[in-house]
Amino acid sequence: MSTNAAIELRNITKTFGSTVANKDVCLTANKGKILSVLGENGSGKTTLMNMISGIYYPDSGQIFIDGEEVVIRSPKDAFDYKIGMIHQHFKLVDVFSAAQNIVLGLEDDQGFDMKKYSKRISEISEQYGFDIDPGKKIYEMSVSEKQTVEIVKVLFRGADILILDEPTAVLTPQETQKLFAVLRRMRDAGKAIIIITHKLHEVLSLSDRVSVLRKGEYVGTIATADANETILTEMMVGKKVSLNIHRDEPKGMQERLVVSSINCINREGSTVLNDISFCAYSGEILGIAGIAGSGQRELLESIAGLQKLLDGSITYNDPKTGEAEDLRNKTPREIRDMGVRLSFVPEDRLGMGLVGNMDIVDNMMLRSYRKGKSMFVRRKEPKNLAEEIIERLGVVTPDSSTPVRRLSGGNVQKVLVGREISSSPTVLMAAYPVRGLDINSSYTIYNLLNEQKKKGVAVIFVGEDLDVLLELCDRIMVLSGGSVSGIVDARTATKEQIGLLMTKSREVHHD
Repeated sequence: MSTNAAIELRNITKTFGSTVANKDVCLTANKGKILSVLGENGSGKTTLMNMISGIYYPDSGQIFIDGEEVVIRSPKDAFDYKIGMIHQHFKLVDVFSAAQNIVLGLEDDQGFDMKKYSKRISEISEQYGFDIDPGKKIYEMSVSEKQTVEIVKVLFRGADILILDEPTAVLTPQETQKLFAVLRRMRDAGKAIIIITHKLHEVLSLSDRVSVLRKGEYVGTIATADANETILTEMMVGKKVSLNIHRDEPKGMQERLVVSSINCINREGSTVLNDISFCAYSGEILGIAGIAGSGQRELLESIAGLQKLLDGSITYNDPKTGEAEDLRNKTPREIRDMGVRLSFVPEDRLGMGLVGNMDIVDNMMLRSYRKGKSMFVRRKEPKNLAEEIIERLGVVTPDSSTPVRRLSGGNVQKVLVGREISSSPTVLMAAYPVRGLDINSSYTIYNLLNEQKKKGVAVIFVGEDLDVLLELCDRIMVLSGGSVSGIVDARTATKEQIGLLMTKSREVHHD
């Protein structure tokens, strides 16, 4: 064993019933280095990290820290070994403040002094450039703010071995660069960092080495300097994968959804949508870009009937009746009763999209299906639909009766996206539908969105990867501070142009 190894896994195996999550996996993370762990959804990455962090206990195998064999039976054991993990799904108590969540579980012989803790949290935030209010309740936070709390929680505890599961999934490009700067500083200070991510360009720009898992087994480790996206993708899936998104010219475009001068405030009375106007056409993909918290979620929720508006109108042009219907201030049920087929893949997939304790079939039944053809299945039975989605999207699960909470994060997303698309929508709104998905699965979703576009669906796609937005969409609307700062042609726009619009708050009223 290398004297520079902070943690080494030898022949780690973990099964759940008949499902083999990890089989004889060997992995080494060195001090002062960043190791990326890659693999398709369900390849065992998170399970492996959960064994290091004490959430699961391996069936067999050994774990060594600083050359000494250790037994990690609980998160407290992991903490004692200076192991900190930032999970893909947040481990936060909604009714507690940021500071309370950060110190939860710590022992302090001098008693809990929240003022002292809050001051320390503020110092960490200032040191690393995080924007966090220690007194703010978790339920009041955006997804991005919750992720920030998770990151600060690990930094607060001073981990020497840091594990990050999809840490940039909810971060803006600017926040990602700040995080990477933090990780590089920690690496330079001698800490061992393990990062799970599906963003290959991040792997190539940040890590020193890359280890790849496939179907629960260790494939190999490669120096990042010797790798590229094609090599890593082939290691992940075991075959060549095309990384090109095919984009057809829109055909038969008609105004399907017209949003005019809508305004919305949150519970605190702050404006979250300011005079938003745009048109979504049938047969096109309209991308929405913006820094996290710029109003993307509130906009989609407004259209879906989940947010109340102060004024303005949302007009849906029904392709069957030719009638124009005003959706403003109608409930989601009323919108469905009108025959408006809006499918919404929410930002928080387990919080809003699916019920974790219910199995895949029961989650299919949460959506009311209408008569007509589905791109997945023509039969109405939810079990058949679940099995079709599992097969079509390659969901890694023992069977369709498995509780959703037992699936990996990426497979949860596949179930949600598959269910929403299968409802044969005429307007499909997708908020971050590939968040947490491996590259192969992401391109499957891009192809599904393109299929919907060809069928004449008006697709509204909220994304965080500007390269994908430019390659997939026909037009891109940029939000900044709750306002439209520009609508551009995705075929001719540049990342720099969109990035500039993301930081401005001027309003542009055109399509």
